[in-house]
Amino acid sequence: MSGIEFTSAAFGDHTAIPRHHSGEGDDVSPPLTWSGVPDGTTELVLLCEDPDAPSGTFLHWLVTGIDPGSTGTAEGEPPPGGQEWPNGFGRTGWGGPMPPPGHGEHRYFFRLWALSEALPLHGRPTADAVHRAVKGRELASGTLMGTYQR
Repeated sequence: MSGIEFTSAAFGDHTAIPRHHSGEGDDVSPPLTWSGVPDGTTELVLLCEDPDAPSGTFLHWLVTGIDPGSTGTAEGEPPPGGQEWPNGFGRTGWGGPMPPPGHGEHRYFFRLWALSEALPLHGRPTADAVHRAVKGRELASGTLMGTYQR
C-alpha cells in the first residue's frame, strides 16, 4: 500500500497541537494538506482519534466522502465534499483536544485513507468501527500525530 503525504501548517508530526485548535482555545480544526492520492480512489476518509483517553479511544473528528481530487482543507473548514459525523463530545464535526487536567500528554492521530469504495457507516460510528470498515478498502493512507496536555 502506498503512502499519502499528510501534514499541517499548524503543527509538525509528533509535536504539540496549538491551544487555538483545542477545546480550551477556539476549538477550530487545524489546516491539513495531503498529496499522493492514488488513481482509482473513490473517496478519502479523515479520522482524528485519541487512544490515550481514560475511557478508551476517543473520536475527535470523522469525515467521509472527501473529494479524492482535493489536496487539503483550511483551518476551521471540513474537507471538500466531506460528510462530518458525530464526535465523542456528541457534536458533529471537529472536537478539539481536551484531555483531563493532569492526565499527561495525549496523542492525537490524524489518519487519512484513500479508499476503493465508500464506507458503509451509519449512526454514531466509533473510531474502532471506522478502522474495521476501512480494512480491505484502503489503497493508501497517511498519518499525522500531534500531542496535547492540560
